[in-house]
Amino acid sequence: MYEGHTVAVVIPAYNEEGLVGRVIDTVPEFVDRVYAIDDRSTDETWDEIRAHAGRTVPITDGGDADSPFDQRVVPIRHSKNRGVGAAIKTGYCRAREDGIDVTAVMAGDGQMEPDMLARVIQPIVDGRADYAKGNRLSTPGFREGMSAWRSFGNWLLTFLTKVASGYWGMADPQNGYTAISGRALSELDIEAVYDDYGFANALLVRLNVHDMRVADVTMPAVYGNEQSTIRYSTFVPKLSALLLWGFLWRLKAKYLVRDFHPLAFLYGLGALGTGAGLLTLLRNRRETSDGLSATLLGGLCLVLAMTFDRHANEGLEERDELEVHGEMEDDWKEQDEWKPRDDGEVHDE
Repeated sequence: MYEGHTVAVVIPAYNEEGLVGRVIDTVPEFVDRVYAIDDRSTDETWDEIRAHAGRTVPITDGGDADSPFDQRVVPIRHSKNRGVGAAIKTGYCRAREDGIDVTAVMAGDGQMEPDMLARVIQPIVDGRADYAKGNRLSTPGFREGMSAWRSFGNWLLTFLTKVASGYWGMADPQNGYTAISGRALSELDIEAVYDDYGFANALLVRLNVHDMRVADVTMPAVYGNEQSTIRYSTFVPKLSALLLWGFLWRLKAKYLVRDFHPLAFLYGLGALGTGAGLLTLLRNRRETSDGLSATLLGGLCLVLAMTFDRHANEGLEERDELEVHGEMEDDWKEQDEWKPRDDGEVHDE
């Protein structure tokens, strides 16, 4: 328990043999429940989870268990591989059933510093936010060693997530170090959120529709030997399509169905005008003035819509600026045992 609040940690894992056990062992002592989710790994991840869970009765996502909560760690195994988002959702649903006040997510590969957990959950414990997430983008040296293509992909996904979710001050949306309140889990349709990578982005969209406050918690960008295993050339277009759908759904649910706001029509007029103008410019170069006028008018509508959208959501964001430089950052860099593994795969093309 942390400051009078029950705390749970969800550990999604897929083929994390040799890593997930240490993650379980190093979860801070104030955590009441640990939901270790094996997303049907093909290695020995499940055996490692059970071994480190001690006497906890293991269960499956479709099975039963006798008093599984007599122990702190609850092993859960999916009947088939469903994606990291689905693994987190499984943990969220169990936390909701158990009435947990704050539920955090720590990856099963050991890339998240356990000493940061208290800072991640603090905005929720204080009642300042319903959802908190890490933010490495504001720390010096974040882009050191990052390819231009990956840097562009990160910037693009951040911008698209801002537009889609309505959290315009948010950054580093791909950061998986998160925490969510019990109230948010009760109100959101968690089961409807996207199952795979992109889960965190899609969740932000739903949080905004329910007017949930989100906190960005600054944390150091310490990567060690980390190598990206995300193929940005396919991941960015796929997630962009997901965010477009989420954006349209948010406009409908928040500004048309639940309440009316003209910014929804401004977005529509902006998209229509910009699209028609660009099409005119491409098809008939003689009508440059008409095409340019339509494009500029459409662009103006989009800018106005974004401005109104940001104003409508400005009270839903919180930022925890933490001291992450100097000796503190140097100490974390020296913790070699917590450097992410180097699997030798670099997929930035």
